[in-house]
Amino acid sequence: MSIFEVLERRGTWVLVKFAALGVFLLLHLVRIPLVLLARVLEVTLRRLNGFAARQATAAPRGPVNQFFPPSTGFRGEAVDVHT
Repeated sequence: MSIFEVLERRGTWVLVKFAALGVFLLLHLVRIPLVLLARVLEVTLRRLNGFAARQATAAPRGPVNQFFPPSTGFRGEAVDVHT
């Protein structure tokens, strides 16, 4: 049955409803891969964020100041100040 036969037998309203249903289904079929892509991107960014947070909050493995030897004085005592 062609579009013109449907239009002649059932009327314009049925043809419009059928076209609307087709557009609705087409949009949802296009939407599915985009939603899956968004989920993959969300999981990837969440794991990357966790990795970056762990690296940023980890204690340093070596001396932070590599230009001067580590001080043995009390905290807050200026041992490298020479006046």
